[in-house]
Amino acid sequence: MTILDRLSRLLRANVNDLISRAEDPGKIIEQALRDMRAAYAEARSEVADAMSQNAKLEREASTNRRLGSEYEKKAEEALRGGSEELAREALRRAQNARDLATGFEEQLGQQTQTVEQLKTQLRALEAKIDEMESKKSLLAARQKTAQAGATLDRVSGFDKAGGAMDAFEEMEAKVQGLEDRNRAMSDLRQDNDFDAQLKDLGRGRELDDAFAALKAKVQGEPGSAGEKSGG
Repeated sequence: MTILDRLSRLLRANVNDLISRAEDPGKIIEQALRDMRAAYAEARSEVADAMSQNAKLEREASTNRRLGSEYEKKAEEALRGGSEELAREALRRAQNARDLATGFEEQLGQQTQTVEQLKTQLRALEAKIDEMESKKSLLAARQKTAQAGATLDRVSGFDKAGGAMDAFEEMEAKVQGLEDRNRAMSDLRQDNDFDAQLKDLGRGRELDDAFAALKAKVQGEPGSAGEKSGG
């Protein structure tokens, strides 16, 4: 993988998605920063090498252009001097020098394009590193706040209060259930008492009626105590 490929991969990486799925987001950010810094250092080194190579290519192209012109002049001088063979050799060398110059210039163009791409990626990666540094600082602050909250809950007993409250509410519900049942039983007993009283009240009237009837019967018989006393 070339440095440009590495830079492109790092710049396309969705760090937020990695953070959200990680158990320890801090480690994800730290690892991403290490990768980015390493790629940044490597890319800077390659940019420096490429720029140095550009200067060399420029010199080679310029040198061969100059040689081409010089050999062309020598060919002209040789031909004026009547040496056609020497003139032909000078022209051959001039053409070779121009071909070399063209090749160096083409290579220089490609190299310059690569350098510009690397510079663009470097600037983007530098911005990405700054962004990650900010995320790291923010995440560290949030983590400290969360840890402080957890410590406060632990020290104050808030972390256990939930279970205690649940147990209390469950016990309260049981007590209320018992109270409701007792009230229901009391109402039922009271209803039974009323029924008994009403039943006894009817039974007493029946007894009085029966006694009165029996008394009238007895008094109405011949030779009853009432008749005897009346006679």
